[in-house]
This record gives sequence, C-alpha cells and structure tokens, in this order.
Amino acid sequence: MSAARKPSSAAGTAAPTGPVEPLDAAPSRRPPLTKADADAIPMPPEAIDGQDSTTSTEHIVHAVTRAIVEHRLLPGAKLVEQKIADRFGVSRTIVRQAFNRLSELKLVRLEPARGAFVAAPSIDEARQVFAVRRMIEGQMLRELTARIKPADLREIKAHLKAEREAVKRIDVPTRSKLLFDFHVELARVLGNQVLVDLIQELVSRCSLITLMYQSADDAETSHAEHIAILQAIEARDADRAAALVNEHLLTVERQLTERPRAPGLLADVFRTD
Repeated sequence: MSAARKPSSAAGTAAPTGPVEPLDAAPSRRPPLTKADADAIPMPPEAIDGQDSTTSTEHIVHAVTRAIVEHRLLPGAKLVEQKIADRFGVSRTIVRQAFNRLSELKLVRLEPARGAFVAAPSIDEARQVFAVRRMIEGQMLRELTARIKPADLREIKAHLKAEREAVKRIDVPTRSKLLFDFHVELARVLGNQVLVDLIQELVSRCSLITLMYQSADDAETSHAEHIAILQAIEARDADRAAALVNEHLLTVERQLTERPRAPGLLADVFRTD
C-alpha cells in the first residue's frame, strides 16, 4: 500500500507534477467530467481478438483494474465504450460486460443514459474499506507467519527487490502497482483464491481512495514498512507482523483528508489529452 507522508517527485506521464492541496469546497462536490484516454489502459501481452467472450471480458477487467492501481485513470472520468472496444478489438457488448464486472468490484460507477465512470469513493466509504483491510490482513499475517515456507519468502523478497528498484528510479506507475500488490502477494502465499480476490478488490479500491484523499505520498517509507513486515514474518513473530500491518494501514488512513483534492489539480496529474 502506498503510504501517505510527503510529496514524491514526478516521472513519466502518469506522475504528479507537484503537490496537491485539499479542496476548500463542500466534500460532496464531484470532480469535473473528463473522458479517460483509452491509451491509459494497458493492453494484454497477447491480442484478445478471437478469444471467447468470458476471456475477453476478464482481460478488459484486468487491464482497467491495473490502470487504476497504477494511478493512470482519474476518479470520476468517463470510460468511453467505443474507444475501449476499438483498443481491444472487441464488441461493445464485451466492454459492457467488463463494465458490469468492474461495477460489482466498486471500481466503476454505471449511470443510466450516461454511461460508465471510474468510481469516486466518498471519505466514509474510504474509512470503511481501511477498517475491513485491517481486520482481514491482521489475521492473514498471523496465519501466514505460521505457514510460510522458504520458497515463499524468496518470492516475496524478489517482489520487495522490484519495489525498491521502482522506488529508486521514481517509476511512479510501476512502484504504485508493486506497493499495492505486496499485500496481494502475501495473500497468494496462503493459497486461498477467495482471499486473493478479496485483497485484490480492496487494494484496487484503496488506489482510488488514496488518489482522491491522500494528502501526500512517500513510497520510500511504504517500502521500508513492507520490509519490516516481512522481517517479522520471517522471524515467526505473528504478533509483531499483525501489529506492523495494522499500523501501516492506519498511517495511510490518518493521512486521508476529509475533502477530495482540487479537481483542476487532479486533471493536471492525469492528463487525458
């Protein structure tokens, strides 16, 4: 999870151009409507044209989720059905199926006669998501500490190495994905796919939340906290591992502002032209 501490420097087209201040207007004010650039949604490694509809739908769901986790898509932005269909070489029916699934995951909001929009969660929803994560991940860390194997530790250490390299080179999209995926990787070790899917959904929603309400971003500190969590797991200290992940998530939640970031500055962060 990318914790919030201080502004980070920018890199690449998806990176912030400077610190973003909270909006002084009422909390319920929505960001202005923008259209999400279909190019912000990553293509799968292989073409999906000719695949069955279920597989094609899953590819689009995965791609949009990845774009959200990497902070390439702007909360509240309209997702243009035809542009996404053209980008993936599929029918608009397939795209609508993907939108329905993303809506179930609370990553997309569907509005009758208006279309699909990247979700813009409220601050109350944000705090509820973090509360659920603390409950689930604390117990997850206790079980993981008891069951982890040397091969699992090697995989997680490799993930942390990739994290460190992305943070060092200020690769904002990659580091954002890796910092969030750390929690998903811990779930995978337990071999419970239901848990993996749930953690993936929660961290994806947290990506939108931190984009809207996080006052600052310190990827280096988040990475250091991940290292400390893994050290506690490796030492078989379940109490410490659970306490560290709890504090890690609480720190991020404490940094959430009560009001969303200024819409104009959000638009500068994620240009859609």
